Amino acid sequence: MDTPILRNKLYLYLTEFFAGVSVMAVELGASRLLAPYFSSSQIVWTIIIGTIMIAMALGNLYGGRAADKNPDPDRLYLRILIAAVWIAAIPFLGKYVILAVSGLLVVTVNSGFLIWAGFLSCMLIFVFPLFLLGTTTPSLARFTVESLDDSGKTVGRLNAANTIGSILGTFLPTFVTIPAVGTAATFLIFSGVLLVLALLYFISAKRRAARCVVAGLLFAACAVFGAGSGFAFWENDLVYEGESVYNYLQVKDEGDAVVLSTNVLFGVQSVMQKDGGLTGRYYDYALAAPVLAGCGETAGEGTDLLILGMGTGTFATQCRAYFPGVRVEGVEIDERITELAREYFRLDEAVPVTTYDGRAFLAACDRQYDVIMVDAYQDITIPFQMSSVEFFTLVREHLKPGGVMVVNMNMHTDKPDNINDYLTDTIAAVFPELRIVDVPYTTNRELFAAEGDPFALFPEQAEALADPELRGLMARVGSAWRTPERGGRLLTDDRAPVELLGMAVIDDLIQTELRYYKDILREEGIRGLLDAVNN
Repeated sequence: MDTPILRNKLYLYLTEFFAGVSVMAVELGASRLLAPYFSSSQIVWTIIIGTIMIAMALGNLYGGRAADKNPDPDRLYLRILIAAVWIAAIPFLGKYVILAVSGLLVVTVNSGFLIWAGFLSCMLIFVFPLFLLGTTTPSLARFTVESLDDSGKTVGRLNAANTIGSILGTFLPTFVTIPAVGTAATFLIFSGVLLVLALLYFISAKRRAARCVVAGLLFAACAVFGAGSGFAFWENDLVYEGESVYNYLQVKDEGDAVVLSTNVLFGVQSVMQKDGGLTGRYYDYALAAPVLAGCGETAGEGTDLLILGMGTGTFATQCRAYFPGVRVEGVEIDERITELAREYFRLDEAVPVTTYDGRAFLAACDRQYDVIMVDAYQDITIPFQMSSVEFFTLVREHLKPGGVMVVNMNMHTDKPDNINDYLTDTIAAVFPELRIVDVPYTTNRELFAAEGDPFALFPEQAEALADPELRGLMARVGSAWRTPERGGRLLTDDRAPVELLGMAVIDDLIQTELRYYKDILREEGIRGLLDAVNN
């Protein structure tokens, strides 16, 4: 305690405060780092929180023992210095760790790929620096407490400083730094604060100059390489890469189309064909919903259509093109996606988009619609509140007589009791008439639901369409859809394990795709696998 700066209790409390800030900032940054690879589902959040709690618990234990055994403040601030450099390196090196872990596991595990890959990635990337930060509280308690008479008050102040810092570290990344400057810069900002705290100590103590210089140089290198690199390093020709409060976002120009990916675990979320017309994707098949609602005969005059999960507005644009009289509005929780839709995807300013959660919008809305499209499901990131009996009942109440709901369900699989079976049974408990059709060459399935039976009139409605390409597509839809079998697999607000169900489908998809490489690994070993990948 002969170091002058340690005589200032404010500095010790600031150390505790910013340790709390940094832990929470890293936790929130972790979700963004993992999202492009493993999604941003509750499963991933559980893994992040669990591994961070492991790190903090181990850090508390080690910090307490170390403080009793050798109460040298140099050791604490050296740990903070190392943690600062490690955290600064995460944006640049983290994605390579994720790639290595994923590459190892896809050929070795048969189930639970997302859980294992996410858990091991978190352990390798985040546990060590947060373990080091976890030693802060017990170490500072040893330096700060001067007598047993005020030990309770002093420890209480330390814990309060840490907790207040954690609160600030929760709000600042989410609402300020990540939307403003991105996740990589967020890691650098908060690791930089830790670096400054440690440097102030060593400068005051006039010790460890060489280590401080090395740490400063490493931090500068991380700042140069980390801030300028995207998370999804396999994409080099992006039109836009950025982040919002809710998503990691990519816009890519593919020549004949512009695509949006959000948390790019699998595939893309929105596609716009530059020359207009049909996209060859699920949006085309969903056009059967306005046809069922009578748009084929009226060209959409007087028809109201609501899209929950507007995205970049591809479906809205198509509906306005093929049914000029239709009135379309959308709900999209991510305002940045709406901005991208106007900028890159030609979404007309005349199409109103409300920035809100889809279910909350319906709960506050007193209007009814001829067509409601539910397009809010993305990989295993399925909002449970928009998958339950209660939600679909709310949708039914907002349909006009003769109205139609269409739901885009992804991750189609033929295995029984999958997520789509649960969604179908749940919808069947609310709507008497259902039809489902699988979109060729994709994992998408469109489900159409109605109170009455508009499906009987569909062939005549499709035949009345003016556009020959659309007319041909609708004929194929009508011949391909089928009435699903009904079961008792219900999702409710109380019980909707949508992410576990979705994860099982993703495991199946991954194992199907990788079976070929696993066979090569088993028969020819690592060299054979590398040759197959390179060829």
